[in-house]
This record gives sequence, C-alpha cells and structure tokens, in this order.
Amino acid sequence: MGTTDQTPLTAPAVDIVIPAHDEEADLPRSVRRLHAYLRHSFPVSARITIVDNASTDGTWAEARALEAELAGVRARHLPAKGRGGAIATAWLDSDTAVLAYMDVDLSTDLDALLPLVAPLLSGHSDVSIGSRLAPGARVRRGPKREIISRCYNLLLKLVLGVRFRDAQCGFKAIRADAAHLLLPYVEDRRWFFDTELLVLAEWAGFRIHEVPVDWTDDPDSRVQIVSTAFEDLMGIARVWWSLVSGRAVAGLHGRLVPAPERRGLLRRAAGLGLAGLLSTVAYALLCLALLRAGLPAPAANTAALLVTAVARTAAGRSVTLGVGGRGSRAAGHAGGVLAFGLAVLTTNLALAVLRVADPGAPLAVELAALTIAGAAASVTRFQQVRDVIFNRRLRPGPRPLAEPTIGSSSSTG
Repeated sequence: MGTTDQTPLTAPAVDIVIPAHDEEADLPRSVRRLHAYLRHSFPVSARITIVDNASTDGTWAEARALEAELAGVRARHLPAKGRGGAIATAWLDSDTAVLAYMDVDLSTDLDALLPLVAPLLSGHSDVSIGSRLAPGARVRRGPKREIISRCYNLLLKLVLGVRFRDAQCGFKAIRADAAHLLLPYVEDRRWFFDTELLVLAEWAGFRIHEVPVDWTDDPDSRVQIVSTAFEDLMGIARVWWSLVSGRAVAGLHGRLVPAPERRGLLRRAAGLGLAGLLSTVAYALLCLALLRAGLPAPAANTAALLVTAVARTAAGRSVTLGVGGRGSRAAGHAGGVLAFGLAVLTTNLALAVLRVADPGAPLAVELAALTIAGAAASVTRFQQVRDVIFNRRLRPGPRPLAEPTIGSSSSTG
C-alpha cells in the first residue's frame, strides 16, 4: 500500500498541493479524506502540501493542526491571495519528481489520481490534466456551468489553436523539470494560471496527457463566475499578444518551429476569426437591406450569403492564409463552395423551423435567427481552416525532457 510517511533523507515521488483561501470549514475533512486515500489506496509515495493564501478566517490554524496531526502533511502560509500563486510557489519549492494539485473541495474522484501521475512518473508525458470534457468522463453539474465551460474551452481552441479539451479542471500534475522551465513564463497568479500554463506548455512542445475524470460540482463553490470570466478573457488576449509578439516564452518556441513562423500562424488564425466576425456583421446588414427592399427571406438570405462568402473566401485565401497560385486558388474556391452550401442549408433550415414554430414572427426575429445560424456556420468553417493552419506538418515531435530521478520513492509498496 502507499503511504504519505516520509523521512528527512528521502523525498516522496509526488507532492500534492491544496491551495486554500478561507476554507476553514472544508479543509480538515478534505485533507483527512485525501490522506486516508493515499495511505491505503495509492501505490506511490506522496506528500500533501496545504498552501494558505491570505485567508481571513481560521484556515491557517486548521492547516497547522493538520500538519501536526498527520504524517506526510505540511502547511505553508502566503501573505498574497491567489490560487495560481499558491500552486506555483509550492511547486517551485518542492523536492519531488512529480508535482500535482487539486482543489480543496475534492470534486474529482480520487481514483483518477494514479492515472494522472503515472504517465509523468514513467516519463511518457510532461503535463497531465484531469478532463471533464474527454470521452469517458462522468460529470455532474448544472447546465449553466456546463455551457460556460464548453464555450470557454471552445474559445481557447479558436483563438489560441490548442488541442487539450479542458483547461479549468482543478486536478493537474506536472513533472518538476517541466514546471521549472515553464513557471517563470506564467504571469497570472489567480484563476487564469491553469490556462496560461497549459497554453504555454502546448506551444512549447511539452507532452500533455488528458485523463477523463468523474467530477461532481461543488454547490458551495467560491468562484465568482462573472469576474473570473472577465479575467479569463483578458488573460486570453494577453497570452495571444505575447505569443504573436514573441514577448513570451521566446526561449521555448524553438522546441517546435521557429518563432516567427509560429507567430505568423497565430496571426493568420486570429485574422481568420476577425474575417469571420466581420463577414457575419456584413451578412446581417446586407440581409436586412434586402428584406426591407421586399425580397423574400430565403432569396435575401441566399444573396447575402453569396456576397459575403465570396468576400470571405478571397480574404481568407490571400490575407489570412497567405496563399497564392492557381492550385491554391482552386482549393480556396472549393472550400468556399462547401462553406457556402453549409451556410445556405443551415440558415434556410433555421428559417423554416422558425416559420413553423412562429408563423407571424417579425422581421427582427427572422434576421436574428438567420444571423445566429450563419454565425454557427462561420464557426464551423473557422474550425476547419484553423485546423489546416495549425496542422500543416509544422509540429514536429516534441523534444523529450530528461527522465526524472525517482529512485526508491516511486516504487510500489
């Protein structure tokens, strides 16, 4: 069986960090539950590190009491608030080969812990993340959080071209050597910390392993959805600019392709998204003008789509993608025809459904339905072309890191 016991001469294989801010009520129960699991069900030596970050209640006193009570538990106090800062500080000061963290509510089933750290202990992967959106995951949470999570992760894929599915699950691990290379470049020390770490890790060529998890939403979560969402959006914009400008991780870009080429791809992907947004707005305005001129809705819709599709294909080919030549022109027009057909089908179907559901729908409602359907088609087209941009054999295999030195601390018992 595993144990959290440790001696001054031997570090455990895994350090599990629990950031805590004003968690006086939940901390003792969660730490005792995790400690019992590690002792009786986890076949790898591990330590629990509680990091109190600027709590105003009795969290620090509880952390100290747990440290005194339970072998293999230590407590740290930081004067600054911030989950990301707590995790980064504890990881950089740790002496273990593998670093992990989990939220204090333990929403993720602990049986996922071994699948999380095993690829890191073996040297197969550099970063490992729990995923609520991967095939095989079982998640219990309300529709509001489900929609927000899926939209956020879709935004990351569209804007930053990442491949991992779930950036926000509070259940992650990283090899210590990878952490020491990446953490100096991670600027955010609050809720965006996870996302920024993963984006930089993927762009730098680190191997990211995803583990589908069983996850139950905490109804007493302290996360402020609106303010956190705003911080995340600002963080995405900042990271995008850092990658495009070359200001961030300049020393790590070389693990994949030359930085200028990589930044060019990101500019083109962002340009493609902007072109899609502008074409959607132009489509709505043109469609409105044709509808007001008395043209039947299906005809106005098709005409507006045709004009904007031609313009978008030309812009995407010559400006966004930066391609030229007769062959690329034919491929671009073929893609444009397919996108146009999809948009016509989607929008006219939406119009037909609306007319069946509400035969007397006003012009504004018809236009809104058409615009939403057109935007959905544009997003689909964006994803297809973005995948072409980021998958043109420009990602050679990642450069492996040095194998971790684990020794007897990683042996099963």
